[in-house]
Amino acid sequence: MNPAGHSEATTRRGLELTPFRGLRYDPDRVGSLAAVTSPPYDVVVRPDGLHHLQCADPHNIVRLILPQAATSGARNEQAADTLRRWRSEGILTTDPEPGLYVYEQSDGDGLVQRGVIGTLRVTDPADQVVLPHEDVMPHIVADRADLMRATSANLEPLLLTYRGDGPASATAQLIERTADRPPLLATTTEDGHHHRLWSVTDPADVAKVQADLAQHQALIADGHHRWATYRRLRAEHPSPGPWDHGLVLLVDTARYPLRVRAIHRLLHGLPVADALAALDGLFRVRRLDVPLPDAMAALADAAGTGNAFLLAGDGAFHLVDRPDPELLARTIPMDRPMAWRTLDATVLHATLLAHVWRIPEDSPAHIAYIHDTAATVRKAERDGGTAVLMHPVHEDVVRDLARQGVTMPRKSTSFGPKPASGLVLRALDA
Repeated sequence: MNPAGHSEATTRRGLELTPFRGLRYDPDRVGSLAAVTSPPYDVVVRPDGLHHLQCADPHNIVRLILPQAATSGARNEQAADTLRRWRSEGILTTDPEPGLYVYEQSDGDGLVQRGVIGTLRVTDPADQVVLPHEDVMPHIVADRADLMRATSANLEPLLLTYRGDGPASATAQLIERTADRPPLLATTTEDGHHHRLWSVTDPADVAKVQADLAQHQALIADGHHRWATYRRLRAEHPSPGPWDHGLVLLVDTARYPLRVRAIHRLLHGLPVADALAALDGLFRVRRLDVPLPDAMAALADAAGTGNAFLLAGDGAFHLVDRPDPELLARTIPMDRPMAWRTLDATVLHATLLAHVWRIPEDSPAHIAYIHDTAATVRKAERDGGTAVLMHPVHEDVVRDLARQGVTMPRKSTSFGPKPASGLVLRALDA
């Protein structure tokens, strides 16, 4: 295991990345490429963000990754029909040659992230080729599986990270050389991020990348539910076949470190007053009548010395920290490493949700997982619920637990920047 996180594969077979014929928007058939892209499906803040994206362009990818209808079956049928229609009308066209795709994201603050998009062989957990670090929710895996079956497509890539061998590696050299060429597409999305995409079709270049990546394993940075979906669908279909592989973006974090952010919780039907009353005598609670940035700074300070959370939804912020040690001893499972037992997400799920507030963590009717801090607060204030704002866990903790085969509580981290959905898709019949 190398010190930066993603160990070299100890099994006979490492990452197996293969080229594919990408399915991409024809820029002459849509208003703009930026207008048809979307954040990954689980980052879109419903319903505000969904409606905004739907209105941005009638062909926005959100109509495929988050179709809207009364029932699950109707939603998936709608997505499949939409995909077939867009392909038949030439809105989405298949690239003539199979290839790998070099993808770059940048912003005005000095961020540059580059990686390779391809189809990755789906492996079993025992192979330790792709390392998860979070648990998944079965209903989301079932939902994504139904959508993939209906569309027979991978509509957006997972984000995987690995630890490369430096600038002299074949993959690093290919990426930097390719980035000097004119791209297949370039666009700037609403968040100010610039996106560029190139195809690599030369068999010799593809072979060098494949040989390089075969020496490594990867950490799932974003897309645990989609990886679990890939594994479920692979088990359902005969092999060899297209379901043996899934669409991924691989980023070498030795060259392009990712940012780690928290994912917040919105507790439906639990007013802030009730949430605070239940904490009496179990946690220290302090009211903060300050703006959101100052409240988050106070959360960061408190998280430096122990478990801490920020509750919102009643017009103020409430800093919750210093849990009762006896409460933690009663509620936190002892069969996991100390690094896991002391995670904020562990305390939130095992102690607060399960024992103090008695809220089922896997019920969309009771809890929502939202990436945007301000949006979580707004929704709590509008709906009368409680926003639980989290401080991000350090990436080293994520890597160390993944190496031990220990998964964190679901939705514990948000790595980024995430790939924009809609730049390249994979149709399994291509």
